[in-house]
Amino acid sequence: QVQLVESGGGLVQAGGSLRLSCAASGRTFSGFTMGWFRQAPGKEREFVAAIRWSDNSIYSADSVKGRFTISRDNAKKTVYLQMNSLKPEDTAVYYCAARAGYYRDYEGAYDYWGQGTQVTVSS
Repeated sequence: QVQLVESGGGLVQAGGSLRLSCAASGRTFSGFTMGWFRQAPGKEREFVAAIRWSDNSIYSADSVKGRFTISRDNAKKTVYLQMNSLKPEDTAVYYCAARAGYYRDYEGAYDYWGQGTQVTVSS
Protein backbone atom coordinates (compact mmCIF):
# COMPACT_ATOMS: atom_id res chain seq x y z
CA GLN A 1 0.00 0.00 0.00
CA VAL A 2 1.64 3.20 -1.20
CA GLN A 3 1.38 6.12 1.18
CA LEU A 4 2.43 9.68 0.56
CA VAL A 5 2.44 12.10 3.47
CA GLU A 6 3.09 15.80 2.90
CA SER A 7 4.27 18.27 5.48
CA GLY A 8 5.81 21.72 5.69
CA GLY A 9 2.97 23.95 4.57
CA GLY A 10 2.02 27.13 6.39
CA LEU A 11 1.57 30.87 6.24
CA VAL A 12 4.40 32.99 4.86
CA GLN A 13 4.79 36.56 3.63
CA ALA A 14 5.40 37.34 -0.01
CA GLY A 15 9.08 36.92 -0.82
CA GLY A 16 9.52 34.27 1.84
CA SER A 17 10.39 30.58 1.59
CA LEU A 18 8.95 27.23 2.58
CA ARG A 19 10.11 23.66 2.11
CA LEU A 20 7.53 20.96 1.59
CA SER A 21 8.29 17.32 2.26
CA CYS A 22 6.64 14.18 0.94
CA ALA A 23 7.44 10.97 2.80
CA ALA A 24 6.79 7.92 0.62
CA SER A 25 6.29 4.38 1.86
CA GLY A 26 4.81 1.06 0.89
CA ARG A 27 7.13 -0.08 -1.91
CA THR A 28 10.33 0.73 -3.74
CA PHE A 29 10.11 3.77 -5.98
CA SER A 30 13.08 3.25 -8.26
CA GLY A 31 10.96 3.24 -11.42
CA PHE A 32 8.64 6.00 -10.32
CA THR A 33 8.19 9.66 -11.06
CA MET A 34 7.25 11.80 -8.09
CA GLY A 35 5.33 14.99 -8.68
CA TRP A 36 4.05 18.06 -6.90
CA PHE A 37 0.74 19.59 -7.91
CA ARG A 38 -1.24 22.45 -6.44
CA GLN A 39 -4.85 23.53 -6.37
CA ALA A 40 -5.99 27.05 -5.58
CA PRO A 41 -9.61 27.78 -4.56
CA GLY A 42 -11.90 27.65 -7.57
CA LYS A 43 -9.16 26.44 -9.89
CA GLU A 44 -8.10 23.13 -11.35
CA ARG A 45 -5.20 21.18 -9.95
CA GLU A 46 -2.02 22.11 -11.79
CA PHE A 47 1.41 20.60 -12.23
CA VAL A 48 4.27 22.20 -10.34
CA ALA A 49 7.32 19.95 -10.60
CA ALA A 50 8.39 16.32 -10.94
CA ILE A 51 11.47 14.20 -10.41
CA ARG A 52 12.43 10.77 -11.66
CA TRP A 53 13.49 8.65 -8.73
CA SER A 54 16.02 6.59 -10.69
CA ASP A 55 18.06 9.26 -12.50
CA ASN A 56 17.08 12.50 -10.77
CA SER A 57 15.65 14.03 -13.96
CA ILE A 58 13.72 17.16 -13.03
CA TYR A 59 10.80 18.93 -14.67
CA SER A 60 9.17 22.21 -13.59
CA ALA A 61 6.25 24.34 -14.65
CA ASP A 62 7.22 27.66 -16.22
CA SER A 63 5.41 29.53 -13.46
CA VAL A 64 7.83 28.25 -10.80
CA LYS A 65 11.11 27.91 -12.68
CA GLY A 66 13.88 29.77 -10.94
CA ARG A 67 11.90 29.89 -7.68
CA PHE A 68 10.96 26.28 -6.80
CA THR A 69 13.33 23.33 -6.66
CA ILE A 70 12.35 19.68 -6.39
CA SER A 71 14.75 17.13 -4.93
CA ARG A 72 14.73 13.71 -3.31
CA ASP A 73 16.52 11.80 -0.58
CA ASN A 74 16.73 8.11 -1.43
CA ALA A 75 17.64 6.96 2.05
CA LYS A 76 14.67 8.76 3.58
CA LYS A 77 12.30 8.03 0.68
CA THR A 78 11.38 11.67 0.80
CA VAL A 79 10.78 14.22 -1.93
CA TYR A 80 11.14 17.92 -1.23
CA LEU A 81 9.85 21.09 -2.82
CA GLN A 82 11.92 24.11 -1.88
CA MET A 83 9.87 27.21 -2.59
CA ASN A 84 11.60 30.59 -2.65
CA SER A 85 10.43 34.09 -3.59
CA LEU A 86 6.87 33.09 -2.86
CA LYS A 87 4.04 35.13 -4.32
CA PRO A 88 0.39 35.46 -3.25
CA GLU A 89 -0.58 33.55 -6.40
CA ASP A 90 1.34 30.54 -5.07
CA THR A 91 -1.35 30.15 -2.41
CA ALA A 92 -2.86 26.70 -2.81
CA VAL A 93 -3.11 23.21 -1.38
CA TYR A 94 0.01 21.38 -2.50
CA TYR A 95 -0.19 17.67 -3.25
CA CYS A 96 2.49 15.04 -3.63
CA ALA A 97 1.83 12.37 -6.25
CA ALA A 98 3.52 9.29 -7.66
CA ARG A 99 3.30 7.35 -10.88
CA ALA A 100 5.07 4.27 -12.19
CA GLY A 101 6.95 5.32 -15.29
CA TYR A 102 8.19 8.45 -16.97
CA TYR A 103 7.37 12.06 -16.33
CA ARG A 104 3.90 13.40 -17.06
CA ASP A 105 2.50 16.82 -16.21
CA TYR A 106 -1.19 16.09 -15.84
CA GLU A 107 -3.17 14.94 -12.83
CA GLY A 108 -4.74 11.87 -14.42
CA ALA A 109 -1.37 10.25 -15.07
CA TYR A 110 -0.58 9.83 -11.37
CA ASP A 111 -1.72 6.80 -9.42
CA TYR A 112 -1.05 7.79 -5.84
CA TRP A 113 -1.74 11.01 -3.97
CA GLY A 114 -1.09 12.50 -0.58
CA GLN A 115 -3.65 14.36 1.47
CA GLY A 116 -2.26 17.80 0.65
CA THR A 117 -0.73 20.61 2.66
CA GLN A 118 -1.91 24.22 2.67
CA VAL A 119 0.44 26.99 1.61
CA THR A 120 -0.76 30.55 2.11
CA VAL A 121 1.28 33.53 0.95
CA SER A 122 0.22 36.91 2.27
CA SER A 123 0.89 40.16 0.43
